[in-house]
Amino acid sequence: MLLTPDPGLIFWMLISFGVVFFVLAKFGFPIIVKMVDERKVFIDNSLESAKAANIRLAGIQEEGARILKQTHDEELRILKEVQETKSRIIGEAKEQAAVEAKKMIAEAKLAIQKEKELAIRDIRNQIANLSIDIAEKVLRKSLDNPQAQRELVQRLIEEAQMN
Repeated sequence: MLLTPDPGLIFWMLISFGVVFFVLAKFGFPIIVKMVDERKVFIDNSLESAKAANIRLAGIQEEGARILKQTHDEELRILKEVQETKSRIIGEAKEQAAVEAKKMIAEAKLAIQKEKELAIRDIRNQIANLSIDIAEKVLRKSLDNPQAQRELVQRLIEEAQMN
């Protein structure tokens, strides 16, 4: 009989339980349910925000990869243009150098030709002078007329210049 409660105790315990249950049902449970619902909404919103952030992060990563590829393509294009420009400039420089070399060679040939002509003319003049001196010495003895000497010298000069 130790475990058998008194019927009056059971009655008052049931009444106390009913009052506490009524007070909790009226005031406590709605607050607890409201807080649980708010927590559920907060968790759902957080999950939606995390999904949106993941989608945005994936988009940013794709955009970054696209920009990186675009930058790489632009870099290759610029390097190709630089190489083409370098080749074109080198080709133009070579052509210009060849033209300048031909021009310098032509000028040098022309200068050499002029020097040659001057040297030949100078040699002819010296030969003419020597011829005149020799002819003068020879003709002094044979020609007494100065006019005849001049005509002879003029003819010798003309012959020397023709050769």
